[in-house]
Amino acid sequence: MLITSLRGISGRLASVAASATALWQRVPSQCALCRRWPAERICADCTAHFFSNTHRCPTCAIPVPEGVSHCGECLRHPPMLDACIAAVDYAYPWSTLITQFKFQHDPGWAAPLAELLLRAPNAAALVRHAELILPIPLSRQRLAERGFNQALLLARHLNASGKLRPDLLLRTRHTEAQSSLRREQRLRNLDSAFEIHPRKRSTLHNRRVLLIDDVMTTGATLHCTAQRVRAAGAREVSALVLARTT
Repeated sequence: MLITSLRGISGRLASVAASATALWQRVPSQCALCRRWPAERICADCTAHFFSNTHRCPTCAIPVPEGVSHCGECLRHPPMLDACIAAVDYAYPWSTLITQFKFQHDPGWAAPLAELLLRAPNAAALVRHAELILPIPLSRQRLAERGFNQALLLARHLNASGKLRPDLLLRTRHTEAQSSLRREQRLRNLDSAFEIHPRKRSTLHNRRVLLIDDVMTTGATLHCTAQRVRAAGAREVSALVLARTT
């Protein structure tokens, strides 16, 4: 009953969000950063100015110095992810734009932010390599508050619709906000918050899976979801996130 209810609500809200996104994309825009008009929501000049190909740890996406292969934490405690790519640091101006996207009910940001996501080195290759793409789900309460799942909207703009499966990974309970918690607390907070659809577990067997999320902080959410996906038999589990905190 809960799973059916969640799927129904998610489907209706996703349809509304998709319609709103399509409408926003047809409206002439002003660059959110330099205020040039008319322009894309982020003009090419601003994208080039603020986007940088930061050298990152390949399994947790934290910035590391050039020449360093992996961060110390991943060397000491190998993560659940085979690979993790982040497009940008969660800092100005990207943090401001992500806030508008998530908390100011502006799904029109999904397409330009997905384009930004695909600019990250090897991001497009990771999408092509994946056999299944799973956006991180929201709880029913959070979905009702926000009106859409930002990870799902980003995933829909990655040119991989045949691989997108938002029905496989489920959020089974609401949890308190993660922002004020340390990693250990986040892991406890998320315990049993994600599950694989019980009738579709076999879909993940021996598959290459790509998780999609908007912001990665400690990695607790991706750790918990990767655990569930691996337990269902996935051969590889990677992640692609828009922004990484530092």
